[in-house]
Amino acid sequence: MDNYEPPLATNSLRVGLVGTGYAAKLRAEALLKDPRTDLIAIAGNPERTTALAQEYATEAMNSWQQLVEREDLDMVVICTINRDHGKIAHAALSSGKHVIVEYPLSVDVKEAEELIALAKTVNKLLHVEHIELLGGWHQALKQHLDQIGDLFYIRYSTLNPQHPAPRKWTYDHEMFGFPLIGALSRLHRLINLFGEVFTVNCHQRYWQTEPDYYQTCLCSAQLCFNSGLLAQVIYGKGETLWQSERKLEVQGEKGAIILDGDTGMLVQKEETKLIEVGTRRGLFAKDTTMVLDYLFDGSPLYITPEQSLYTLKVADAARRAATTGLTIFLKE
Repeated sequence: MDNYEPPLATNSLRVGLVGTGYAAKLRAEALLKDPRTDLIAIAGNPERTTALAQEYATEAMNSWQQLVEREDLDMVVICTINRDHGKIAHAALSSGKHVIVEYPLSVDVKEAEELIALAKTVNKLLHVEHIELLGGWHQALKQHLDQIGDLFYIRYSTLNPQHPAPRKWTYDHEMFGFPLIGALSRLHRLINLFGEVFTVNCHQRYWQTEPDYYQTCLCSAQLCFNSGLLAQVIYGKGETLWQSERKLEVQGEKGAIILDGDTGMLVQKEETKLIEVGTRRGLFAKDTTMVLDYLFDGSPLYITPEQSLYTLKVADAARRAATTGLTIFLKE
């Protein structure tokens, strides 16, 4: 259920951007190209904010707190460290702004629930980005799933060796969050296609270099869906990994779909054939356009915050399973 009813009663949306990294740059470029938006201000890493503000001909702010309080903004786009998503979204909604936030909405389930309720109370859009649903992998899966019969097993692995591991926020326990919360799309891609989850098991290991930062994480979760489908999700990054992998295998009783990097295969008894896998490029721009189409024209969005929240609950169950060694049962 949407928390805001369009269309807007204006021709142009004044936007503030929080963040100076990769996603923030792509958002800024998308906003600048769309005549329906004016990028008014940017806040983030002090060393980069000034340079980006000059590059995008906008105003540099000293803090996100100052930015969200501005009365000349209609929307805030949040592209900063995961730990801060929730509090920035809360401040922006409380200040009467629409909000776009990169997943996860929050690293805390209770806070995410409160944000969705707040957005409804103040009648503002809260949109959680999940561009994995817009990309080539997802579209290829949706197109071919009906050809492989009843599904029984999935293996989804993304491993990213880094030598040396970067000392950045994505390797910080608090800033990134539990791996499958910080990398929520790994679970959301499957939940979007295969429905609700019955049980979760998870094992997690870190290799530490200092208390806050790790040099490697490896996380393996098993999801048993209500349908009986079993999925193994493996996520890892850092120095102790040696082979890069981005692979998704879906096994059915009449065949399999194997996505390996930019290659896709449909395997069946009669034949094995290549299937087209579209690009991962341009997805932040596509997401931005879809949000603006929704706000201005009422075009449907591809994701609701409630759907993202459900996946966050599954990811948090994985965190609890890894911490306790127990199977976690999900009950709504």
